[in-house]
Amino acid sequence: MNILIQLSHPAHFHLYKNVAKNLMSEGHKVFILIKTKDILEDLLQQSGLPYYNILKEAHRKSKLGILWDMFVRDWRMLRFVRKNKIDLLTGSTVEVAQVGWLTKKYRVNTGEDDMNVVPLFPKMAGPFMGTILSPRVCNNYSLEPYSVKYESYHELAYLHPNQFVANKEVVEKYFSAETPYFILRFSSLNAYHDNGIKGINTEIAQRLIDILKPHGRIYITSERELESQFEPYRIKINTLDMHHVMAFATLYIGDSQTMAAEAGVLGVPFVRYNDFVGRIGYLNELENDYHLGYGIKASETGSADRMYKVVEDILAMPNLKEEWQTRRQKMLSEKIDYAQFLTWFIENYPESREIMKKDPNYQFRFK
Repeated sequence: MNILIQLSHPAHFHLYKNVAKNLMSEGHKVFILIKTKDILEDLLQQSGLPYYNILKEAHRKSKLGILWDMFVRDWRMLRFVRKNKIDLLTGSTVEVAQVGWLTKKYRVNTGEDDMNVVPLFPKMAGPFMGTILSPRVCNNYSLEPYSVKYESYHELAYLHPNQFVANKEVVEKYFSAETPYFILRFSSLNAYHDNGIKGINTEIAQRLIDILKPHGRIYITSERELESQFEPYRIKINTLDMHHVMAFATLYIGDSQTMAAEAGVLGVPFVRYNDFVGRIGYLNELENDYHLGYGIKASETGSADRMYKVVEDILAMPNLKEEWQTRRQKMLSEKIDYAQFLTWFIENYPESREIMKKDPNYQFRFK
C-alpha cells in the first residue's frame, strides 16, 4: 500500500516512528507529512525517516489563524494524496479524517486524550471519521461509534520493552547515572486546549528545588523561558536521548502530560501538576490503578502544599526504584505492544477493524 502518516506534534513522531519502519520493512511505501511544530522536524532529521513539511509557516495563535492553517494543510494534503495515489491515511489530526473522506480513502485516526479535553477535534473531524483507535479507558463521547479500543497507551508504541531498552551509556554522555537525579519539566501550556490551564509557576518551582536538592541533582527541561535563578539547572539533551535519561531518573515532576506518562511506563515515579488532572483516562489509570504516579490539580486550594508532601513521601520510600519496577511489570503484564498492534491494524485495514469488533481479545497476540 501507499500509506500517509501525518504528524503534528513531537509526541506523534515517537508514536509512529517504529510503526513507519515496520510498514516499510513489509514493502509498503510510507509518506510522512508534517507541519512546523517545536522540535518535530529535528526529530525526523535525526531519525533519518523521509518526510514532507506541508506547513512551514509559523503556527498562528488566534482561533481564526488555527482554522486557516487547517484549511491550508487540508488543501496541500488533498493534492498530495491524489498525486501519490495514497491508499490509507493515519495520524492524530483532523486533516486525516477530512481529506480521507474527501478522497474516499481508508483513514485510521489515533487518539489518546478524552474528547472533552480536545473539544474541537470531534467537531471538526467527527463528520468525516473512519476509525479512531484509542486506549480502552479513553472516553470518545460522540466518536464512540467509530472507536476501536485497545489495552495500551501511545507511549507503549516506543517505550514497551520490545521497542526500547534504556542504555546507561547514553546518560553518561551528559552526567553520572550513578548519582540520584530528578527531572523537572515546565511546559508552555499554550495549545488551544490549554486555555486557562495552570501549571508550575516560579514560586512552586523554587520550593520543589529546595525539597529535592539534599537528595540528588536537579535537571530542568523547559518549553517556556526560564527565570535566571533556574538557568543553572537547565540541561540540553538530544531529544532522541531523553527517554534513556528519564529511565534512570529517581523522580519526574512536571506539568506535561506526555512526559508524565513516559515516566510512568518506564517505571519512574511521576508527579503531574496541572488542571488536566482527573480529565484524562489513560493518566488516571496510570495513577489510580497502577500507582505509577500522582496527579495534583493545580487550581485546587492547597494543591501546591499537597504536591510538596507527595514529593517528600516519595523521597522517603525505601526501595523506591524496586517498588516502581514491580508496579511497572504489573502494568506491562496487562498491556500490549502498541507498535506491533498498530502496524497490524494499518496493514490489514479494514479487516482488522472487523476482527477487533468481533473479538477484542485478538489484540493480546501483540504482547
